Formats: sequence, C-alpha cells, structure tokens
Amino acid sequence: MEEAQRSEVPGGAASVPAAAAAPVVEDGSGSGAAGEEKADVMMACDGSEPGGAGEGELKVEGEGVGEAMEVEAVNVAEAGTGGERAKVEDDEENILDLTSFQLHDLTDVDLPATLAELDLTSNRLVSIDPRIANLSHLQKLSFEQNLIADEAVTVLNQWTALHGLQELVLRDNKLLRIPSLSNFANLTLLDVSFNKVTSMNGLSAVSSTLAELYLSKNEIPEIKEIEHLSKLRVLELGSNKIRVMEGLDQLKELQQLWLGRNRIQSVNMSGLTNLLKISLQSNRLTSMAGFQECVNLTELYLSHNHISVMEGLSTLRNLRVLDLASNKISALSNLDELSRLEDLWLNDNSIASMDDIEIKLTGCKNSLTTVYLERNPCALDPKYIRTMRAILPKLQQLDSHLLLH
Repeated sequence: MEEAQRSEVPGGAASVPAAAAAPVVEDGSGSGAAGEEKADVMMACDGSEPGGAGEGELKVEGEGVGEAMEVEAVNVAEAGTGGERAKVEDDEENILDLTSFQLHDLTDVDLPATLAELDLTSNRLVSIDPRIANLSHLQKLSFEQNLIADEAVTVLNQWTALHGLQELVLRDNKLLRIPSLSNFANLTLLDVSFNKVTSMNGLSAVSSTLAELYLSKNEIPEIKEIEHLSKLRVLELGSNKIRVMEGLDQLKELQQLWLGRNRIQSVNMSGLTNLLKISLQSNRLTSMAGFQECVNLTELYLSHNHISVMEGLSTLRNLRVLDLASNKISALSNLDELSRLEDLWLNDNSIASMDDIEIKLTGCKNSLTTVYLERNPCALDPKYIRTMRAILPKLQQLDSHLLLH
C-alpha cells in the first residue's frame, strides 16, 4: 500500500476542473489520501473531495494476480538463473489474492501454511476463518469491503502465531469500534477507514511500530490514544467529527496529516516540524495562522474554509502546492518567500483586480507552473490570460487552459 495514497482524496469538497494534474490523495474524504487531480485530489487520504485541486494520499492497492504474474515473468526473464526463478515462483505461491470472488466464507479455499499475503477484498465475509490464525508467515492481511462486524474481529487478539503481521486492513466493513490488536507487535499499517467507529479507544494498545494509520470516514469526535506512536508517518482522519487538533505533539516523525471534512476551527501544529503534507480542507478555519513551525511542508490544502487573508507563509520556503480555493480571499499576499511554489489554487475567491499582480507574485514567478484563479472577478479582465503568461515564464496551466509556449 502506497503512502497516503490509499484510495480517495482527503480534504476539499467542491469539484474542480479535472484538467489539472494534481496529486491524488486519500483522505477518506475521498482517503489517500490520498490525493485528489485538481478535481479529486482530496478525497485520501479523508473522505472529502479536492478543493482547489487535490491532495496526495490515494491508496494504490489490489493489483490482480494476473498483473503480479506478469511482473514476475519479467523478473524471471531478467534473472536468467534457476535460483532467482525459484524465488519468483516461491513469492507467487506465498501470495493469495481473492479480491472480488464474492465469497461468503473460505470453506472451499486452501490456505497454504507459507502464505505471506492474503487479500480478501470485496467479498461477502461476515466471519473470519479460524485457519488464518495459524498462518505464522503472514505479513499482510486485508478484509477490505466485507460485512465484518465487531464480534467477528474479537478473535484477532487471540492470534499469537501472527507475530510477524505488518499490515492489517479492515476498511469498509461494519465496525463500531477499533478491535484489540495488542498481540501484533510488528504492525506498521492499520486501516479501519469507512466504518462506523465512534472513538479512537483501543489505539493505546497498538504497537508503537505503526507507521501508517487510516481512520477516515468514521464518526470519531476527538483525537486521542496515539501519543505513543512515535514512528507514525501517515495519519488519515478525514471525514469525521473532530473539532480540535490535539494529541499530535508527540508524533515527531509524522509526514502526512489528512484532516479534511471535519469541524476544526483553529490550527495547532505544535511539534510537527517534519510534516510534509497536510489537508484541512472543508473545515471551519477563518485564519491561516499556525503553520509557521512546519518549515518542511511541501503541500498545504486549505480549500473550502472561511479564510480571508493569506498569511503565515513566510517560513514555508519548501512549499510546492498551496490550495486556498473556495475561501473568502480578496487579495494575493505573503507569497514573497515561496520561491519553490509550483501549484497555486485560488479559484472561487474574491480577488478583484489584476493590479500589482506581478509584484505580488514576484517571489514565485520563476517556479509557478499551474495557477487557478477562475471564478474570481480578476479573471474577467480581458487581459487576464495574456498578463499571466507574460509574468510567469514557466506557466503551463492557467485554470482549465493548457498553455503551449
């Protein structure tokens, strides 16, 4: 499973021109997260849809067995030796992909004791086959898109033989709570997105080895019980009922945070100095203040809020994507230090005039390749396209227009 690019894009809500090639995010919102093209970047890593453009967290999962065999065939051809050929064949035998078989149970399925990966995505399972508990070599296990409820997963904490399990996917089932998983001492990825989970209770028992946690599209009201996850790199909590950013200051290794489509009114980024990507699309923010310490930030998604002033950007010199679409911004400002900015999404705001726009974009004029200003009064200026092309030498896309130089 790719980084926060799980299956949908976090954050934003309104649809945008699909012409922009933005990163796809999966935020539960759409999550991902995990990233959203300009128009669907956001739903990863968080259940939301892209704001001005899109975020980066979309989960890439479920390549078919046929594709896996194709890749392995190429590897065998390149290998040329019997030993490497045998290794490829062994790997194939250790992976069982039963995606979309519409299975109600595994009665007629052989589960080899050597299995390292078992994918049961998109079936009709309501219970968990007890034989899985004996697969001591299992590293990846997916029950995504089934009908599994809380009672069925109580057995997981009795599975002491699965000490090597690294990835557990329970996404899109019927869960109301996070199951007890304290026996999985090597877990690095946990996905319980798209359920009906009402609390983060239970996470305090999850191994501190966890690097990726996906909880988007649930009914979680507060962030808690994750302070011990010192190795966490990706946290996806989009499309929940969270009002306050709290309990995050100990996550020193966090690189991606997807919080789109919640009810957050103010930003608290204390301690998150290694953060690279954050989505707070479709929340209730009125200010951009609070990101100053995130000096390594490369992607910032704040579309569909109530922000009126561009501020707090002077320390974010590594920023490459800035999404402020669908806010209440009336003027460009605070872009002087963003010399690496490539994508600027400001569509659906209230920017009135093209006056002084060259001066306001001076800091990033040699790096910008994509700009969205459509549905602002300034975009109605007859000289709009010509002016933007003249002042931005590397501009490749302006709104829905691909520019040929």
